[in-house]
Amino acid sequence: MAAAGLGAFPPAARASAAPGSPAGRLSAALATTRSVATTRSVAADGSAQYRTVQAAIDASAAGDTVSIAKGTYREVINVPAGKSGLTVKGDTGNAEDIVITYDNAAGTKKPDGTTYGTRGSATATFAANNLTVTGVTVQNTWLRSEHPEITDTQAVAVTAQGDRQIFRNDRFIGHQDTVLNWAPSATGQYRQYFRNSFISGDVDFIFGDATAVYDRVNITLRDRGAAAGGNNGYLAAPATNSAKKYGILITGSAVSSSAAANTFSLGRPWHPTADAVGQLVIRDTSLPAAVRVAAPWTDFGTFPWKSARFHEYANTGPGATVNANRPQLTAAQAGEYTAAAYLAGTDGWNPVG
Repeated sequence: MAAAGLGAFPPAARASAAPGSPAGRLSAALATTRSVATTRSVAADGSAQYRTVQAAIDASAAGDTVSIAKGTYREVINVPAGKSGLTVKGDTGNAEDIVITYDNAAGTKKPDGTTYGTRGSATATFAANNLTVTGVTVQNTWLRSEHPEITDTQAVAVTAQGDRQIFRNDRFIGHQDTVLNWAPSATGQYRQYFRNSFISGDVDFIFGDATAVYDRVNITLRDRGAAAGGNNGYLAAPATNSAKKYGILITGSAVSSSAAANTFSLGRPWHPTADAVGQLVIRDTSLPAAVRVAAPWTDFGTFPWKSARFHEYANTGPGATVNANRPQLTAAQAGEYTAAAYLAGTDGWNPVG
């Protein structure tokens, strides 16, 4: 009889593999080793385990960490749903040092002649639950001026489409549709928390139907050259399902812009389906003069903004005021529209604390 290996103990050995026995201790040690999370290192110059971020993601198991060295990584990345608990982090702690960049738009043609579409244009797609992304820049550098032949000009930097996702100390840069908060099932529980980060764009650049909180975030409205009173763009475009109480919250943040006065809307209600009734609160946030003071909300096509669920509360700055076109939460209502309330869901998740 051939000698038995670790995975094929003879009957006598199996009988002795009880807890505390040598064989039992060995089995426990092997199980523990298999469950230990691994860090996968990335450096564009070849000085780490992997040259590309995607190669490290592909090699990772659920719960692992992908640690990225300083550098610029020109690639499209995707963290699939099976990589639950993955951490993607820049290893310097400064998001400006680690840049993941690409330049697809919705109307860009793929090799087979079809186009990418909005979600397909993303530089980074994060589909895994319990994901953490920290200390990185993700950008989509596609420019309308360089591609006048393309009319579908959405160019996503980040698609977040998992539950219990945390984005901290990051930079997300684009023009139209910079960050997509997506719920693969419109009525499902998909929560995403952005904190101490930077986001820039010009048209609908925070948008989608997931539940997303932007907490202590710096937001830049990018100037498209419109004169005062013209149209430079729209900050947000929620498409929250009508069955959901919570859509997008911007809280404790700072919005800035070099654009001319009264050229940006705070938001418009994206209405891709009949049961989409966008929900958005902007509260305790400073607003620049570029925001349309008299009427900061606008219709999306034929869907009126007044049919959506748009509110402000305690905003400040030259772009903030209270009038009939700026619905405000009452003090009592404000207690129901906090970061913790948006993210609690059915399991009491609280990444805010």
